Amino acid sequence: MDFFLGEVTRPHQDIDFFCRDTDADRIVTQLAAIGYRALPGNHALQRDLLGPHDLDVQIALLGQDTDGCPTVPAGPYAGARWPADLLDAPPGRIGHIACPIVSPRAQIEIKEMMPVWVPGLPRRAKDREDIARLDSTLRQGRNRQCERGPGEIRGPGTMA
Repeated sequence: MDFFLGEVTRPHQDIDFFCRDTDADRIVTQLAAIGYRALPGNHALQRDLLGPHDLDVQIALLGQDTDGCPTVPAGPYAGARWPADLLDAPPGRIGHIACPIVSPRAQIEIKEMMPVWVPGLPRRAKDREDIARLDSTLRQGRNRQCERGPGEIRGPGTMA
């Protein structure tokens, strides 16, 4: 979100990434080389790491269906689609640092749907604030290639 908006919006306790499941081992090895420690968990779905200064990093893994859409790679929702435009946004930027980002429209969908996909997960005030900020920026047209398009939510991370 911050790289899309071009500024740090609040203190963060963690960093969330998405990557293809085929790239996960290479990325974890590179992070380990700079001081991150892999934590136990379901490595077929997500890699969790703890870094310097107790910075948590979560890397959600992505499979891919025959249409090229990102999917959940394993577990009970294996094959379920994430938003089709998840990885389609141009890089974001804070100052001189550019970074690949999750499309802002997909960020909104994920933040809106997480309490539905994960029953018992509360809808957090910071998520509501993030949704409002992303939506406002998209509506202002500050990043036209990422504007919300039509879509129908069909299930965990699925866009029609």
